[in-house]
Amino acid sequence: MGMQIHSELESWVRQMRGERIFGIHSYRPMRTFLFVFSAVLLAGCTLFNKNTAFELPDDVVTLPPAEVSSEEKPYRATQAKVNNLLHTRLELAPAWERSELDGLAELSFQPYFYPTGRLLLDAKGFEVREVSLVTDSVRLPLVYAYDGVILDITLDKTYSRFEQYTVYIDYTAKPEELEVGGSAAITSDKGLYFIDPLDTDPEKPTQLWTQGQTESSSCWFPTIDQPNERTTQEIFITVEDRFKTLSNGALVYSNFNDDGTRTDYWQQEQDHPPYLFMLAVGEFVIAMDRWENTRGEEIMVNYYVEPDYGPVAYKIFGHTPEMLTFFSDMLDYDYPWPKYSQVVVRDYVSGAMENTTATIHGEFVQLTERELIDENMDDIIAHELFHHWFGDLVTCESWSNLPLNESFATYGEYLWAEHKFGRDQAEYERFQSMQGYIQESRYKQVPLIRFEYEDKEDMFDAHSYNKGGCILHMLRGMVGDEAFFASLSTYLKNHQFGTAEVHNLRMAFENTTGLDLNWFFDQWFLGAGHPDLEIRYTPLDSIGQVIVDVDQIQNGDRRVFDFPLAIDVYTSTGVTRHDLFVRERKNTFVLDFEGDLLNVNVDADKALLAEKEDVKPLKWWAHQMDNAPRYKDRLEALAAAGDTSGAEEDAILKLGIDDKHWSLRRTALGILQGQAEVPAETWASQVEARILDSKTQVRASAMALSAVTFGDAHKDRFYAALNSKSYVEMAAGLEAIAAMDPKAGLEEAKALEDLEYERIQLAVTSVYSRNGGPAQHDYFKRRLEEATGNDLYTAVSLYGVYLSNQELPVIQSGLDRLEAVARDGRPWWVKYTAYESLYRLEETLSERSEKGDENARELLRTLSTRLDNIAADETDKRLFPALDK
Repeated sequence: MGMQIHSELESWVRQMRGERIFGIHSYRPMRTFLFVFSAVLLAGCTLFNKNTAFELPDDVVTLPPAEVSSEEKPYRATQAKVNNLLHTRLELAPAWERSELDGLAELSFQPYFYPTGRLLLDAKGFEVREVSLVTDSVRLPLVYAYDGVILDITLDKTYSRFEQYTVYIDYTAKPEELEVGGSAAITSDKGLYFIDPLDTDPEKPTQLWTQGQTESSSCWFPTIDQPNERTTQEIFITVEDRFKTLSNGALVYSNFNDDGTRTDYWQQEQDHPPYLFMLAVGEFVIAMDRWENTRGEEIMVNYYVEPDYGPVAYKIFGHTPEMLTFFSDMLDYDYPWPKYSQVVVRDYVSGAMENTTATIHGEFVQLTERELIDENMDDIIAHELFHHWFGDLVTCESWSNLPLNESFATYGEYLWAEHKFGRDQAEYERFQSMQGYIQESRYKQVPLIRFEYEDKEDMFDAHSYNKGGCILHMLRGMVGDEAFFASLSTYLKNHQFGTAEVHNLRMAFENTTGLDLNWFFDQWFLGAGHPDLEIRYTPLDSIGQVIVDVDQIQNGDRRVFDFPLAIDVYTSTGVTRHDLFVRERKNTFVLDFEGDLLNVNVDADKALLAEKEDVKPLKWWAHQMDNAPRYKDRLEALAAAGDTSGAEEDAILKLGIDDKHWSLRRTALGILQGQAEVPAETWASQVEARILDSKTQVRASAMALSAVTFGDAHKDRFYAALNSKSYVEMAAGLEAIAAMDPKAGLEEAKALEDLEYERIQLAVTSVYSRNGGPAQHDYFKRRLEEATGNDLYTAVSLYGVYLSNQELPVIQSGLDRLEAVARDGRPWWVKYTAYESLYRLEETLSERSEKGDENARELLRTLSTRLDNIAADETDKRLFPALDK
């Protein structure tokens, strides 16, 4: 699934709030919390709308460094294989009026090794009418017991591993009667979903779709619902002729029935895990594309979208054939499946899901022409496609080994970005992903491959996705590109159409390279945490040496990491690379140099997964900004410039504002905006150039800077932005007008209230939060009712800002809404921001009461009691720090 931990929205939120962006760390005082600027992703496969891997809002959480939990959790063994599922044949018909699925299943088995006369099947929430043994002439009824979850079948005899048998099951799947569970990654686990089944909602199409991961396929057909099971399949699906259907494999034929229905026959001849079975039904339009493999065979590549998005389907998904070629060539393994389809559905419970040959995407990927100006969905498209090698072709044998699926899919995003958009863009995305893991590590540090966990859904986190992708990048750098991709090809070929565990991956690398990599896998895949480095320098110019101290300062009971470390020494005579190895908690390296010492760049390839405090002169950072080759070299230099002004700082920022990568231009503008004074004579020409930048996100940052530092110098540009085709630029124009003239900003925001695009509504909400009065309260009420996910997170956060600026009656009327979110919001960081908003109000009321406002003092007592009650009732440990619990 796609679960990349991404921060584009979060950094946008900061800009909309008018907060400073420092590139690496941003600080905003709020009680005792330190809010870390980071991105979390993506996953189904994508955790939250994008990505790509987990997306935690960047100011969520902050804790002292996490301790490795000493709590004992149950050991999660790989599921034992008793009966091997060979083939699944399903005849299905949706009962729209009941939101149920009527099904006939024929399942073929063979005992795995030991003889058996018993068959246990996962079958959640079914009405079972018949269970029989299929013979050549007749179905023989079998004895069975069913508890609503497991179908326990007594076979007609004991079968040996040399015998096959087939059972027939007549059933109805009733997903609406299931008790719904789920996680932050996959918000519901009922497996089968009917969207507006009676066609009563004019805002939604009638659809049916499935979501099998982790073990929810058994909510719509009986199976052995484990990742180490594999089966071929046939699906006959009968629907009204107005509907299109999509399932795994090839559409063999369609039969038109006398009652006006149509039966589509889908066949998947290569085996794959039951959790990757899929079905989608809806009034889609199909944009048809093609791809040719190295054998000259043509593969159908289709995009199923709602009719309104048919004209832009190729613009959304059009890079897919090129991705197929790139990944196939890179892995020396052609895309292994008979087709590749992508379908977009409504109200999806995950970001996306890599069902074999037929990926499902949430509706967020359906972008309009205007939205495509500002963003694309290549990261999540690449993520799900890469899964068709890592996850579908070779599947993790247990959820403990989930990173063998998700880490690779996350790294697939990097590889595609590197190929298509250049190394800087790939490094930008990897940095966001790394920060997502660092964010999570504040409250959770566990092994990447873990055999002890409370729930399988716990595996879908920023460790499995983000950290794993970063580890693969380190491994690539250590063994070299040729060896890395050759090892991946070996791994795929050795385990194709089968399962694997982490040691299979290690052996593929060792057998390819001849290296013993047990130390690397033991440390990074089977161990927890990451290095926290303090780097200091002592130049000895008189003797041409520099002492570099690299200390690992992670908590003393944490392991000391071993890792290669490249250090580049820049002098007036050139640059010298030193390839070193860190093995101790405290490491001292003495490096020779000739000429004048200009900079020492530790972790010169910027591949290491670590936190770093790199203490060196600002003039060295200025040199690094202008001379070091990597994206993160320049990002670190910008972070070092901070929010003070001086010759070296200004030199760094000037280079940043004109940097070749758009995100660094944007970051530099954000840092400049945070400075107390921004002299027009020094910066006007560069800021003006960025207002006309080719990238809309940079134009937005430049307008934000201009509005707060240059007054109405670019007023015409702000108003022109309101008519831009780019929603990012339009939102920035609104924010800039409001910063320049709050009254005018309110008027323009009112005119945009009904424009239903997230970027615009975020800007309107932001303007209202700072400048609105009682008249805007109804708008906030609507936003809190309609918003979900990240949109709800920002709405609740800005609602807290709005209330803190209002009189007591408005504040009092808002407390119930905030408390409801604090108690029941999902995902968990939505609850977090509700706590934050309540704490903000607590501070506001405290300030007013200290000034003698008795009504504020009384409301403060009420709010404090509410907060105490919320804290007492909260059981999610991730939220305890926010509640001082």
